[in-house]
Amino acid sequence: MLVWSKSGRIAIWAIFALLFGVLFLAPLAVILLSSLAGQWNSVLPSSLTLEHYSDVVQGSAGDSVKASFITGIAASALALVSGAWAALALRVQGATLARLLGLLFFIPSAVPSVSVGLGLLVAFSNPPLLLNGTVAIVMVAHFVLISAFTFGNVSAGLARLSPDFEQVASSLGARSAYRLWHVTLPLLAPYLAAAFGLSFALSMGELGATVMVYPPGWVTLPVSIFSLTDRGDIFAGAALTMILVAATLVLLLGLERVTRRATGS
Repeated sequence: MLVWSKSGRIAIWAIFALLFGVLFLAPLAVILLSSLAGQWNSVLPSSLTLEHYSDVVQGSAGDSVKASFITGIAASALALVSGAWAALALRVQGATLARLLGLLFFIPSAVPSVSVGLGLLVAFSNPPLLLNGTVAIVMVAHFVLISAFTFGNVSAGLARLSPDFEQVASSLGARSAYRLWHVTLPLLAPYLAAAFGLSFALSMGELGATVMVYPPGWVTLPVSIFSLTDRGDIFAGAALTMILVAATLVLLLGLERVTRRATGS
């Protein structure tokens, strides 16, 4: 009962604020300060500047943003279609078979992303399917890594979906295709949007597999950040990190707004 008392709630909120601040806000604040730091020789930067943002924007940042956006959107769209299709198909199977086949979608998420990248590099470096050195292998790597999360989100939505709506549509003479497009998918719209948003966010931050397979001229933001920090250019890497965070948030907020309008919420 202590939890439900006023003092208990205050204590819980204080613990949450402390953990949230230390584990999330503090590292993000340090990155933000690093991106603006002219010199940092003490606890706080001695001067602030936008020079690091100017340097990365004038450099390859624009190409990296473009590569990350195109890769994220393409891989997330493909993962959404395949994950939704698989979830809908397994819905009509027996419970044992659906559970067994469903586990297959989660295997890539249990494998380190570097191993996925290495596997794709080895598998597609020779004919008849030669993808090494192309943009396609980056798309495939991201698709493999995010498809499990899309499938899981859509499957969770289907589990919460009441069959009454589809049964009523069926009793009124609606065929399977009509029920799918006009009943099931509209009811699943919030879960589909959430699945796409999660997939896109994961794709935008993916590094392990991408650094193994990316071709010259298609460098994503995480790879650029890794390259900058690996060379010791921490401030420029921090600036590019903040660009990555801002770009991802803008697209996710825009997607949420579109979803709310579409669902009327």
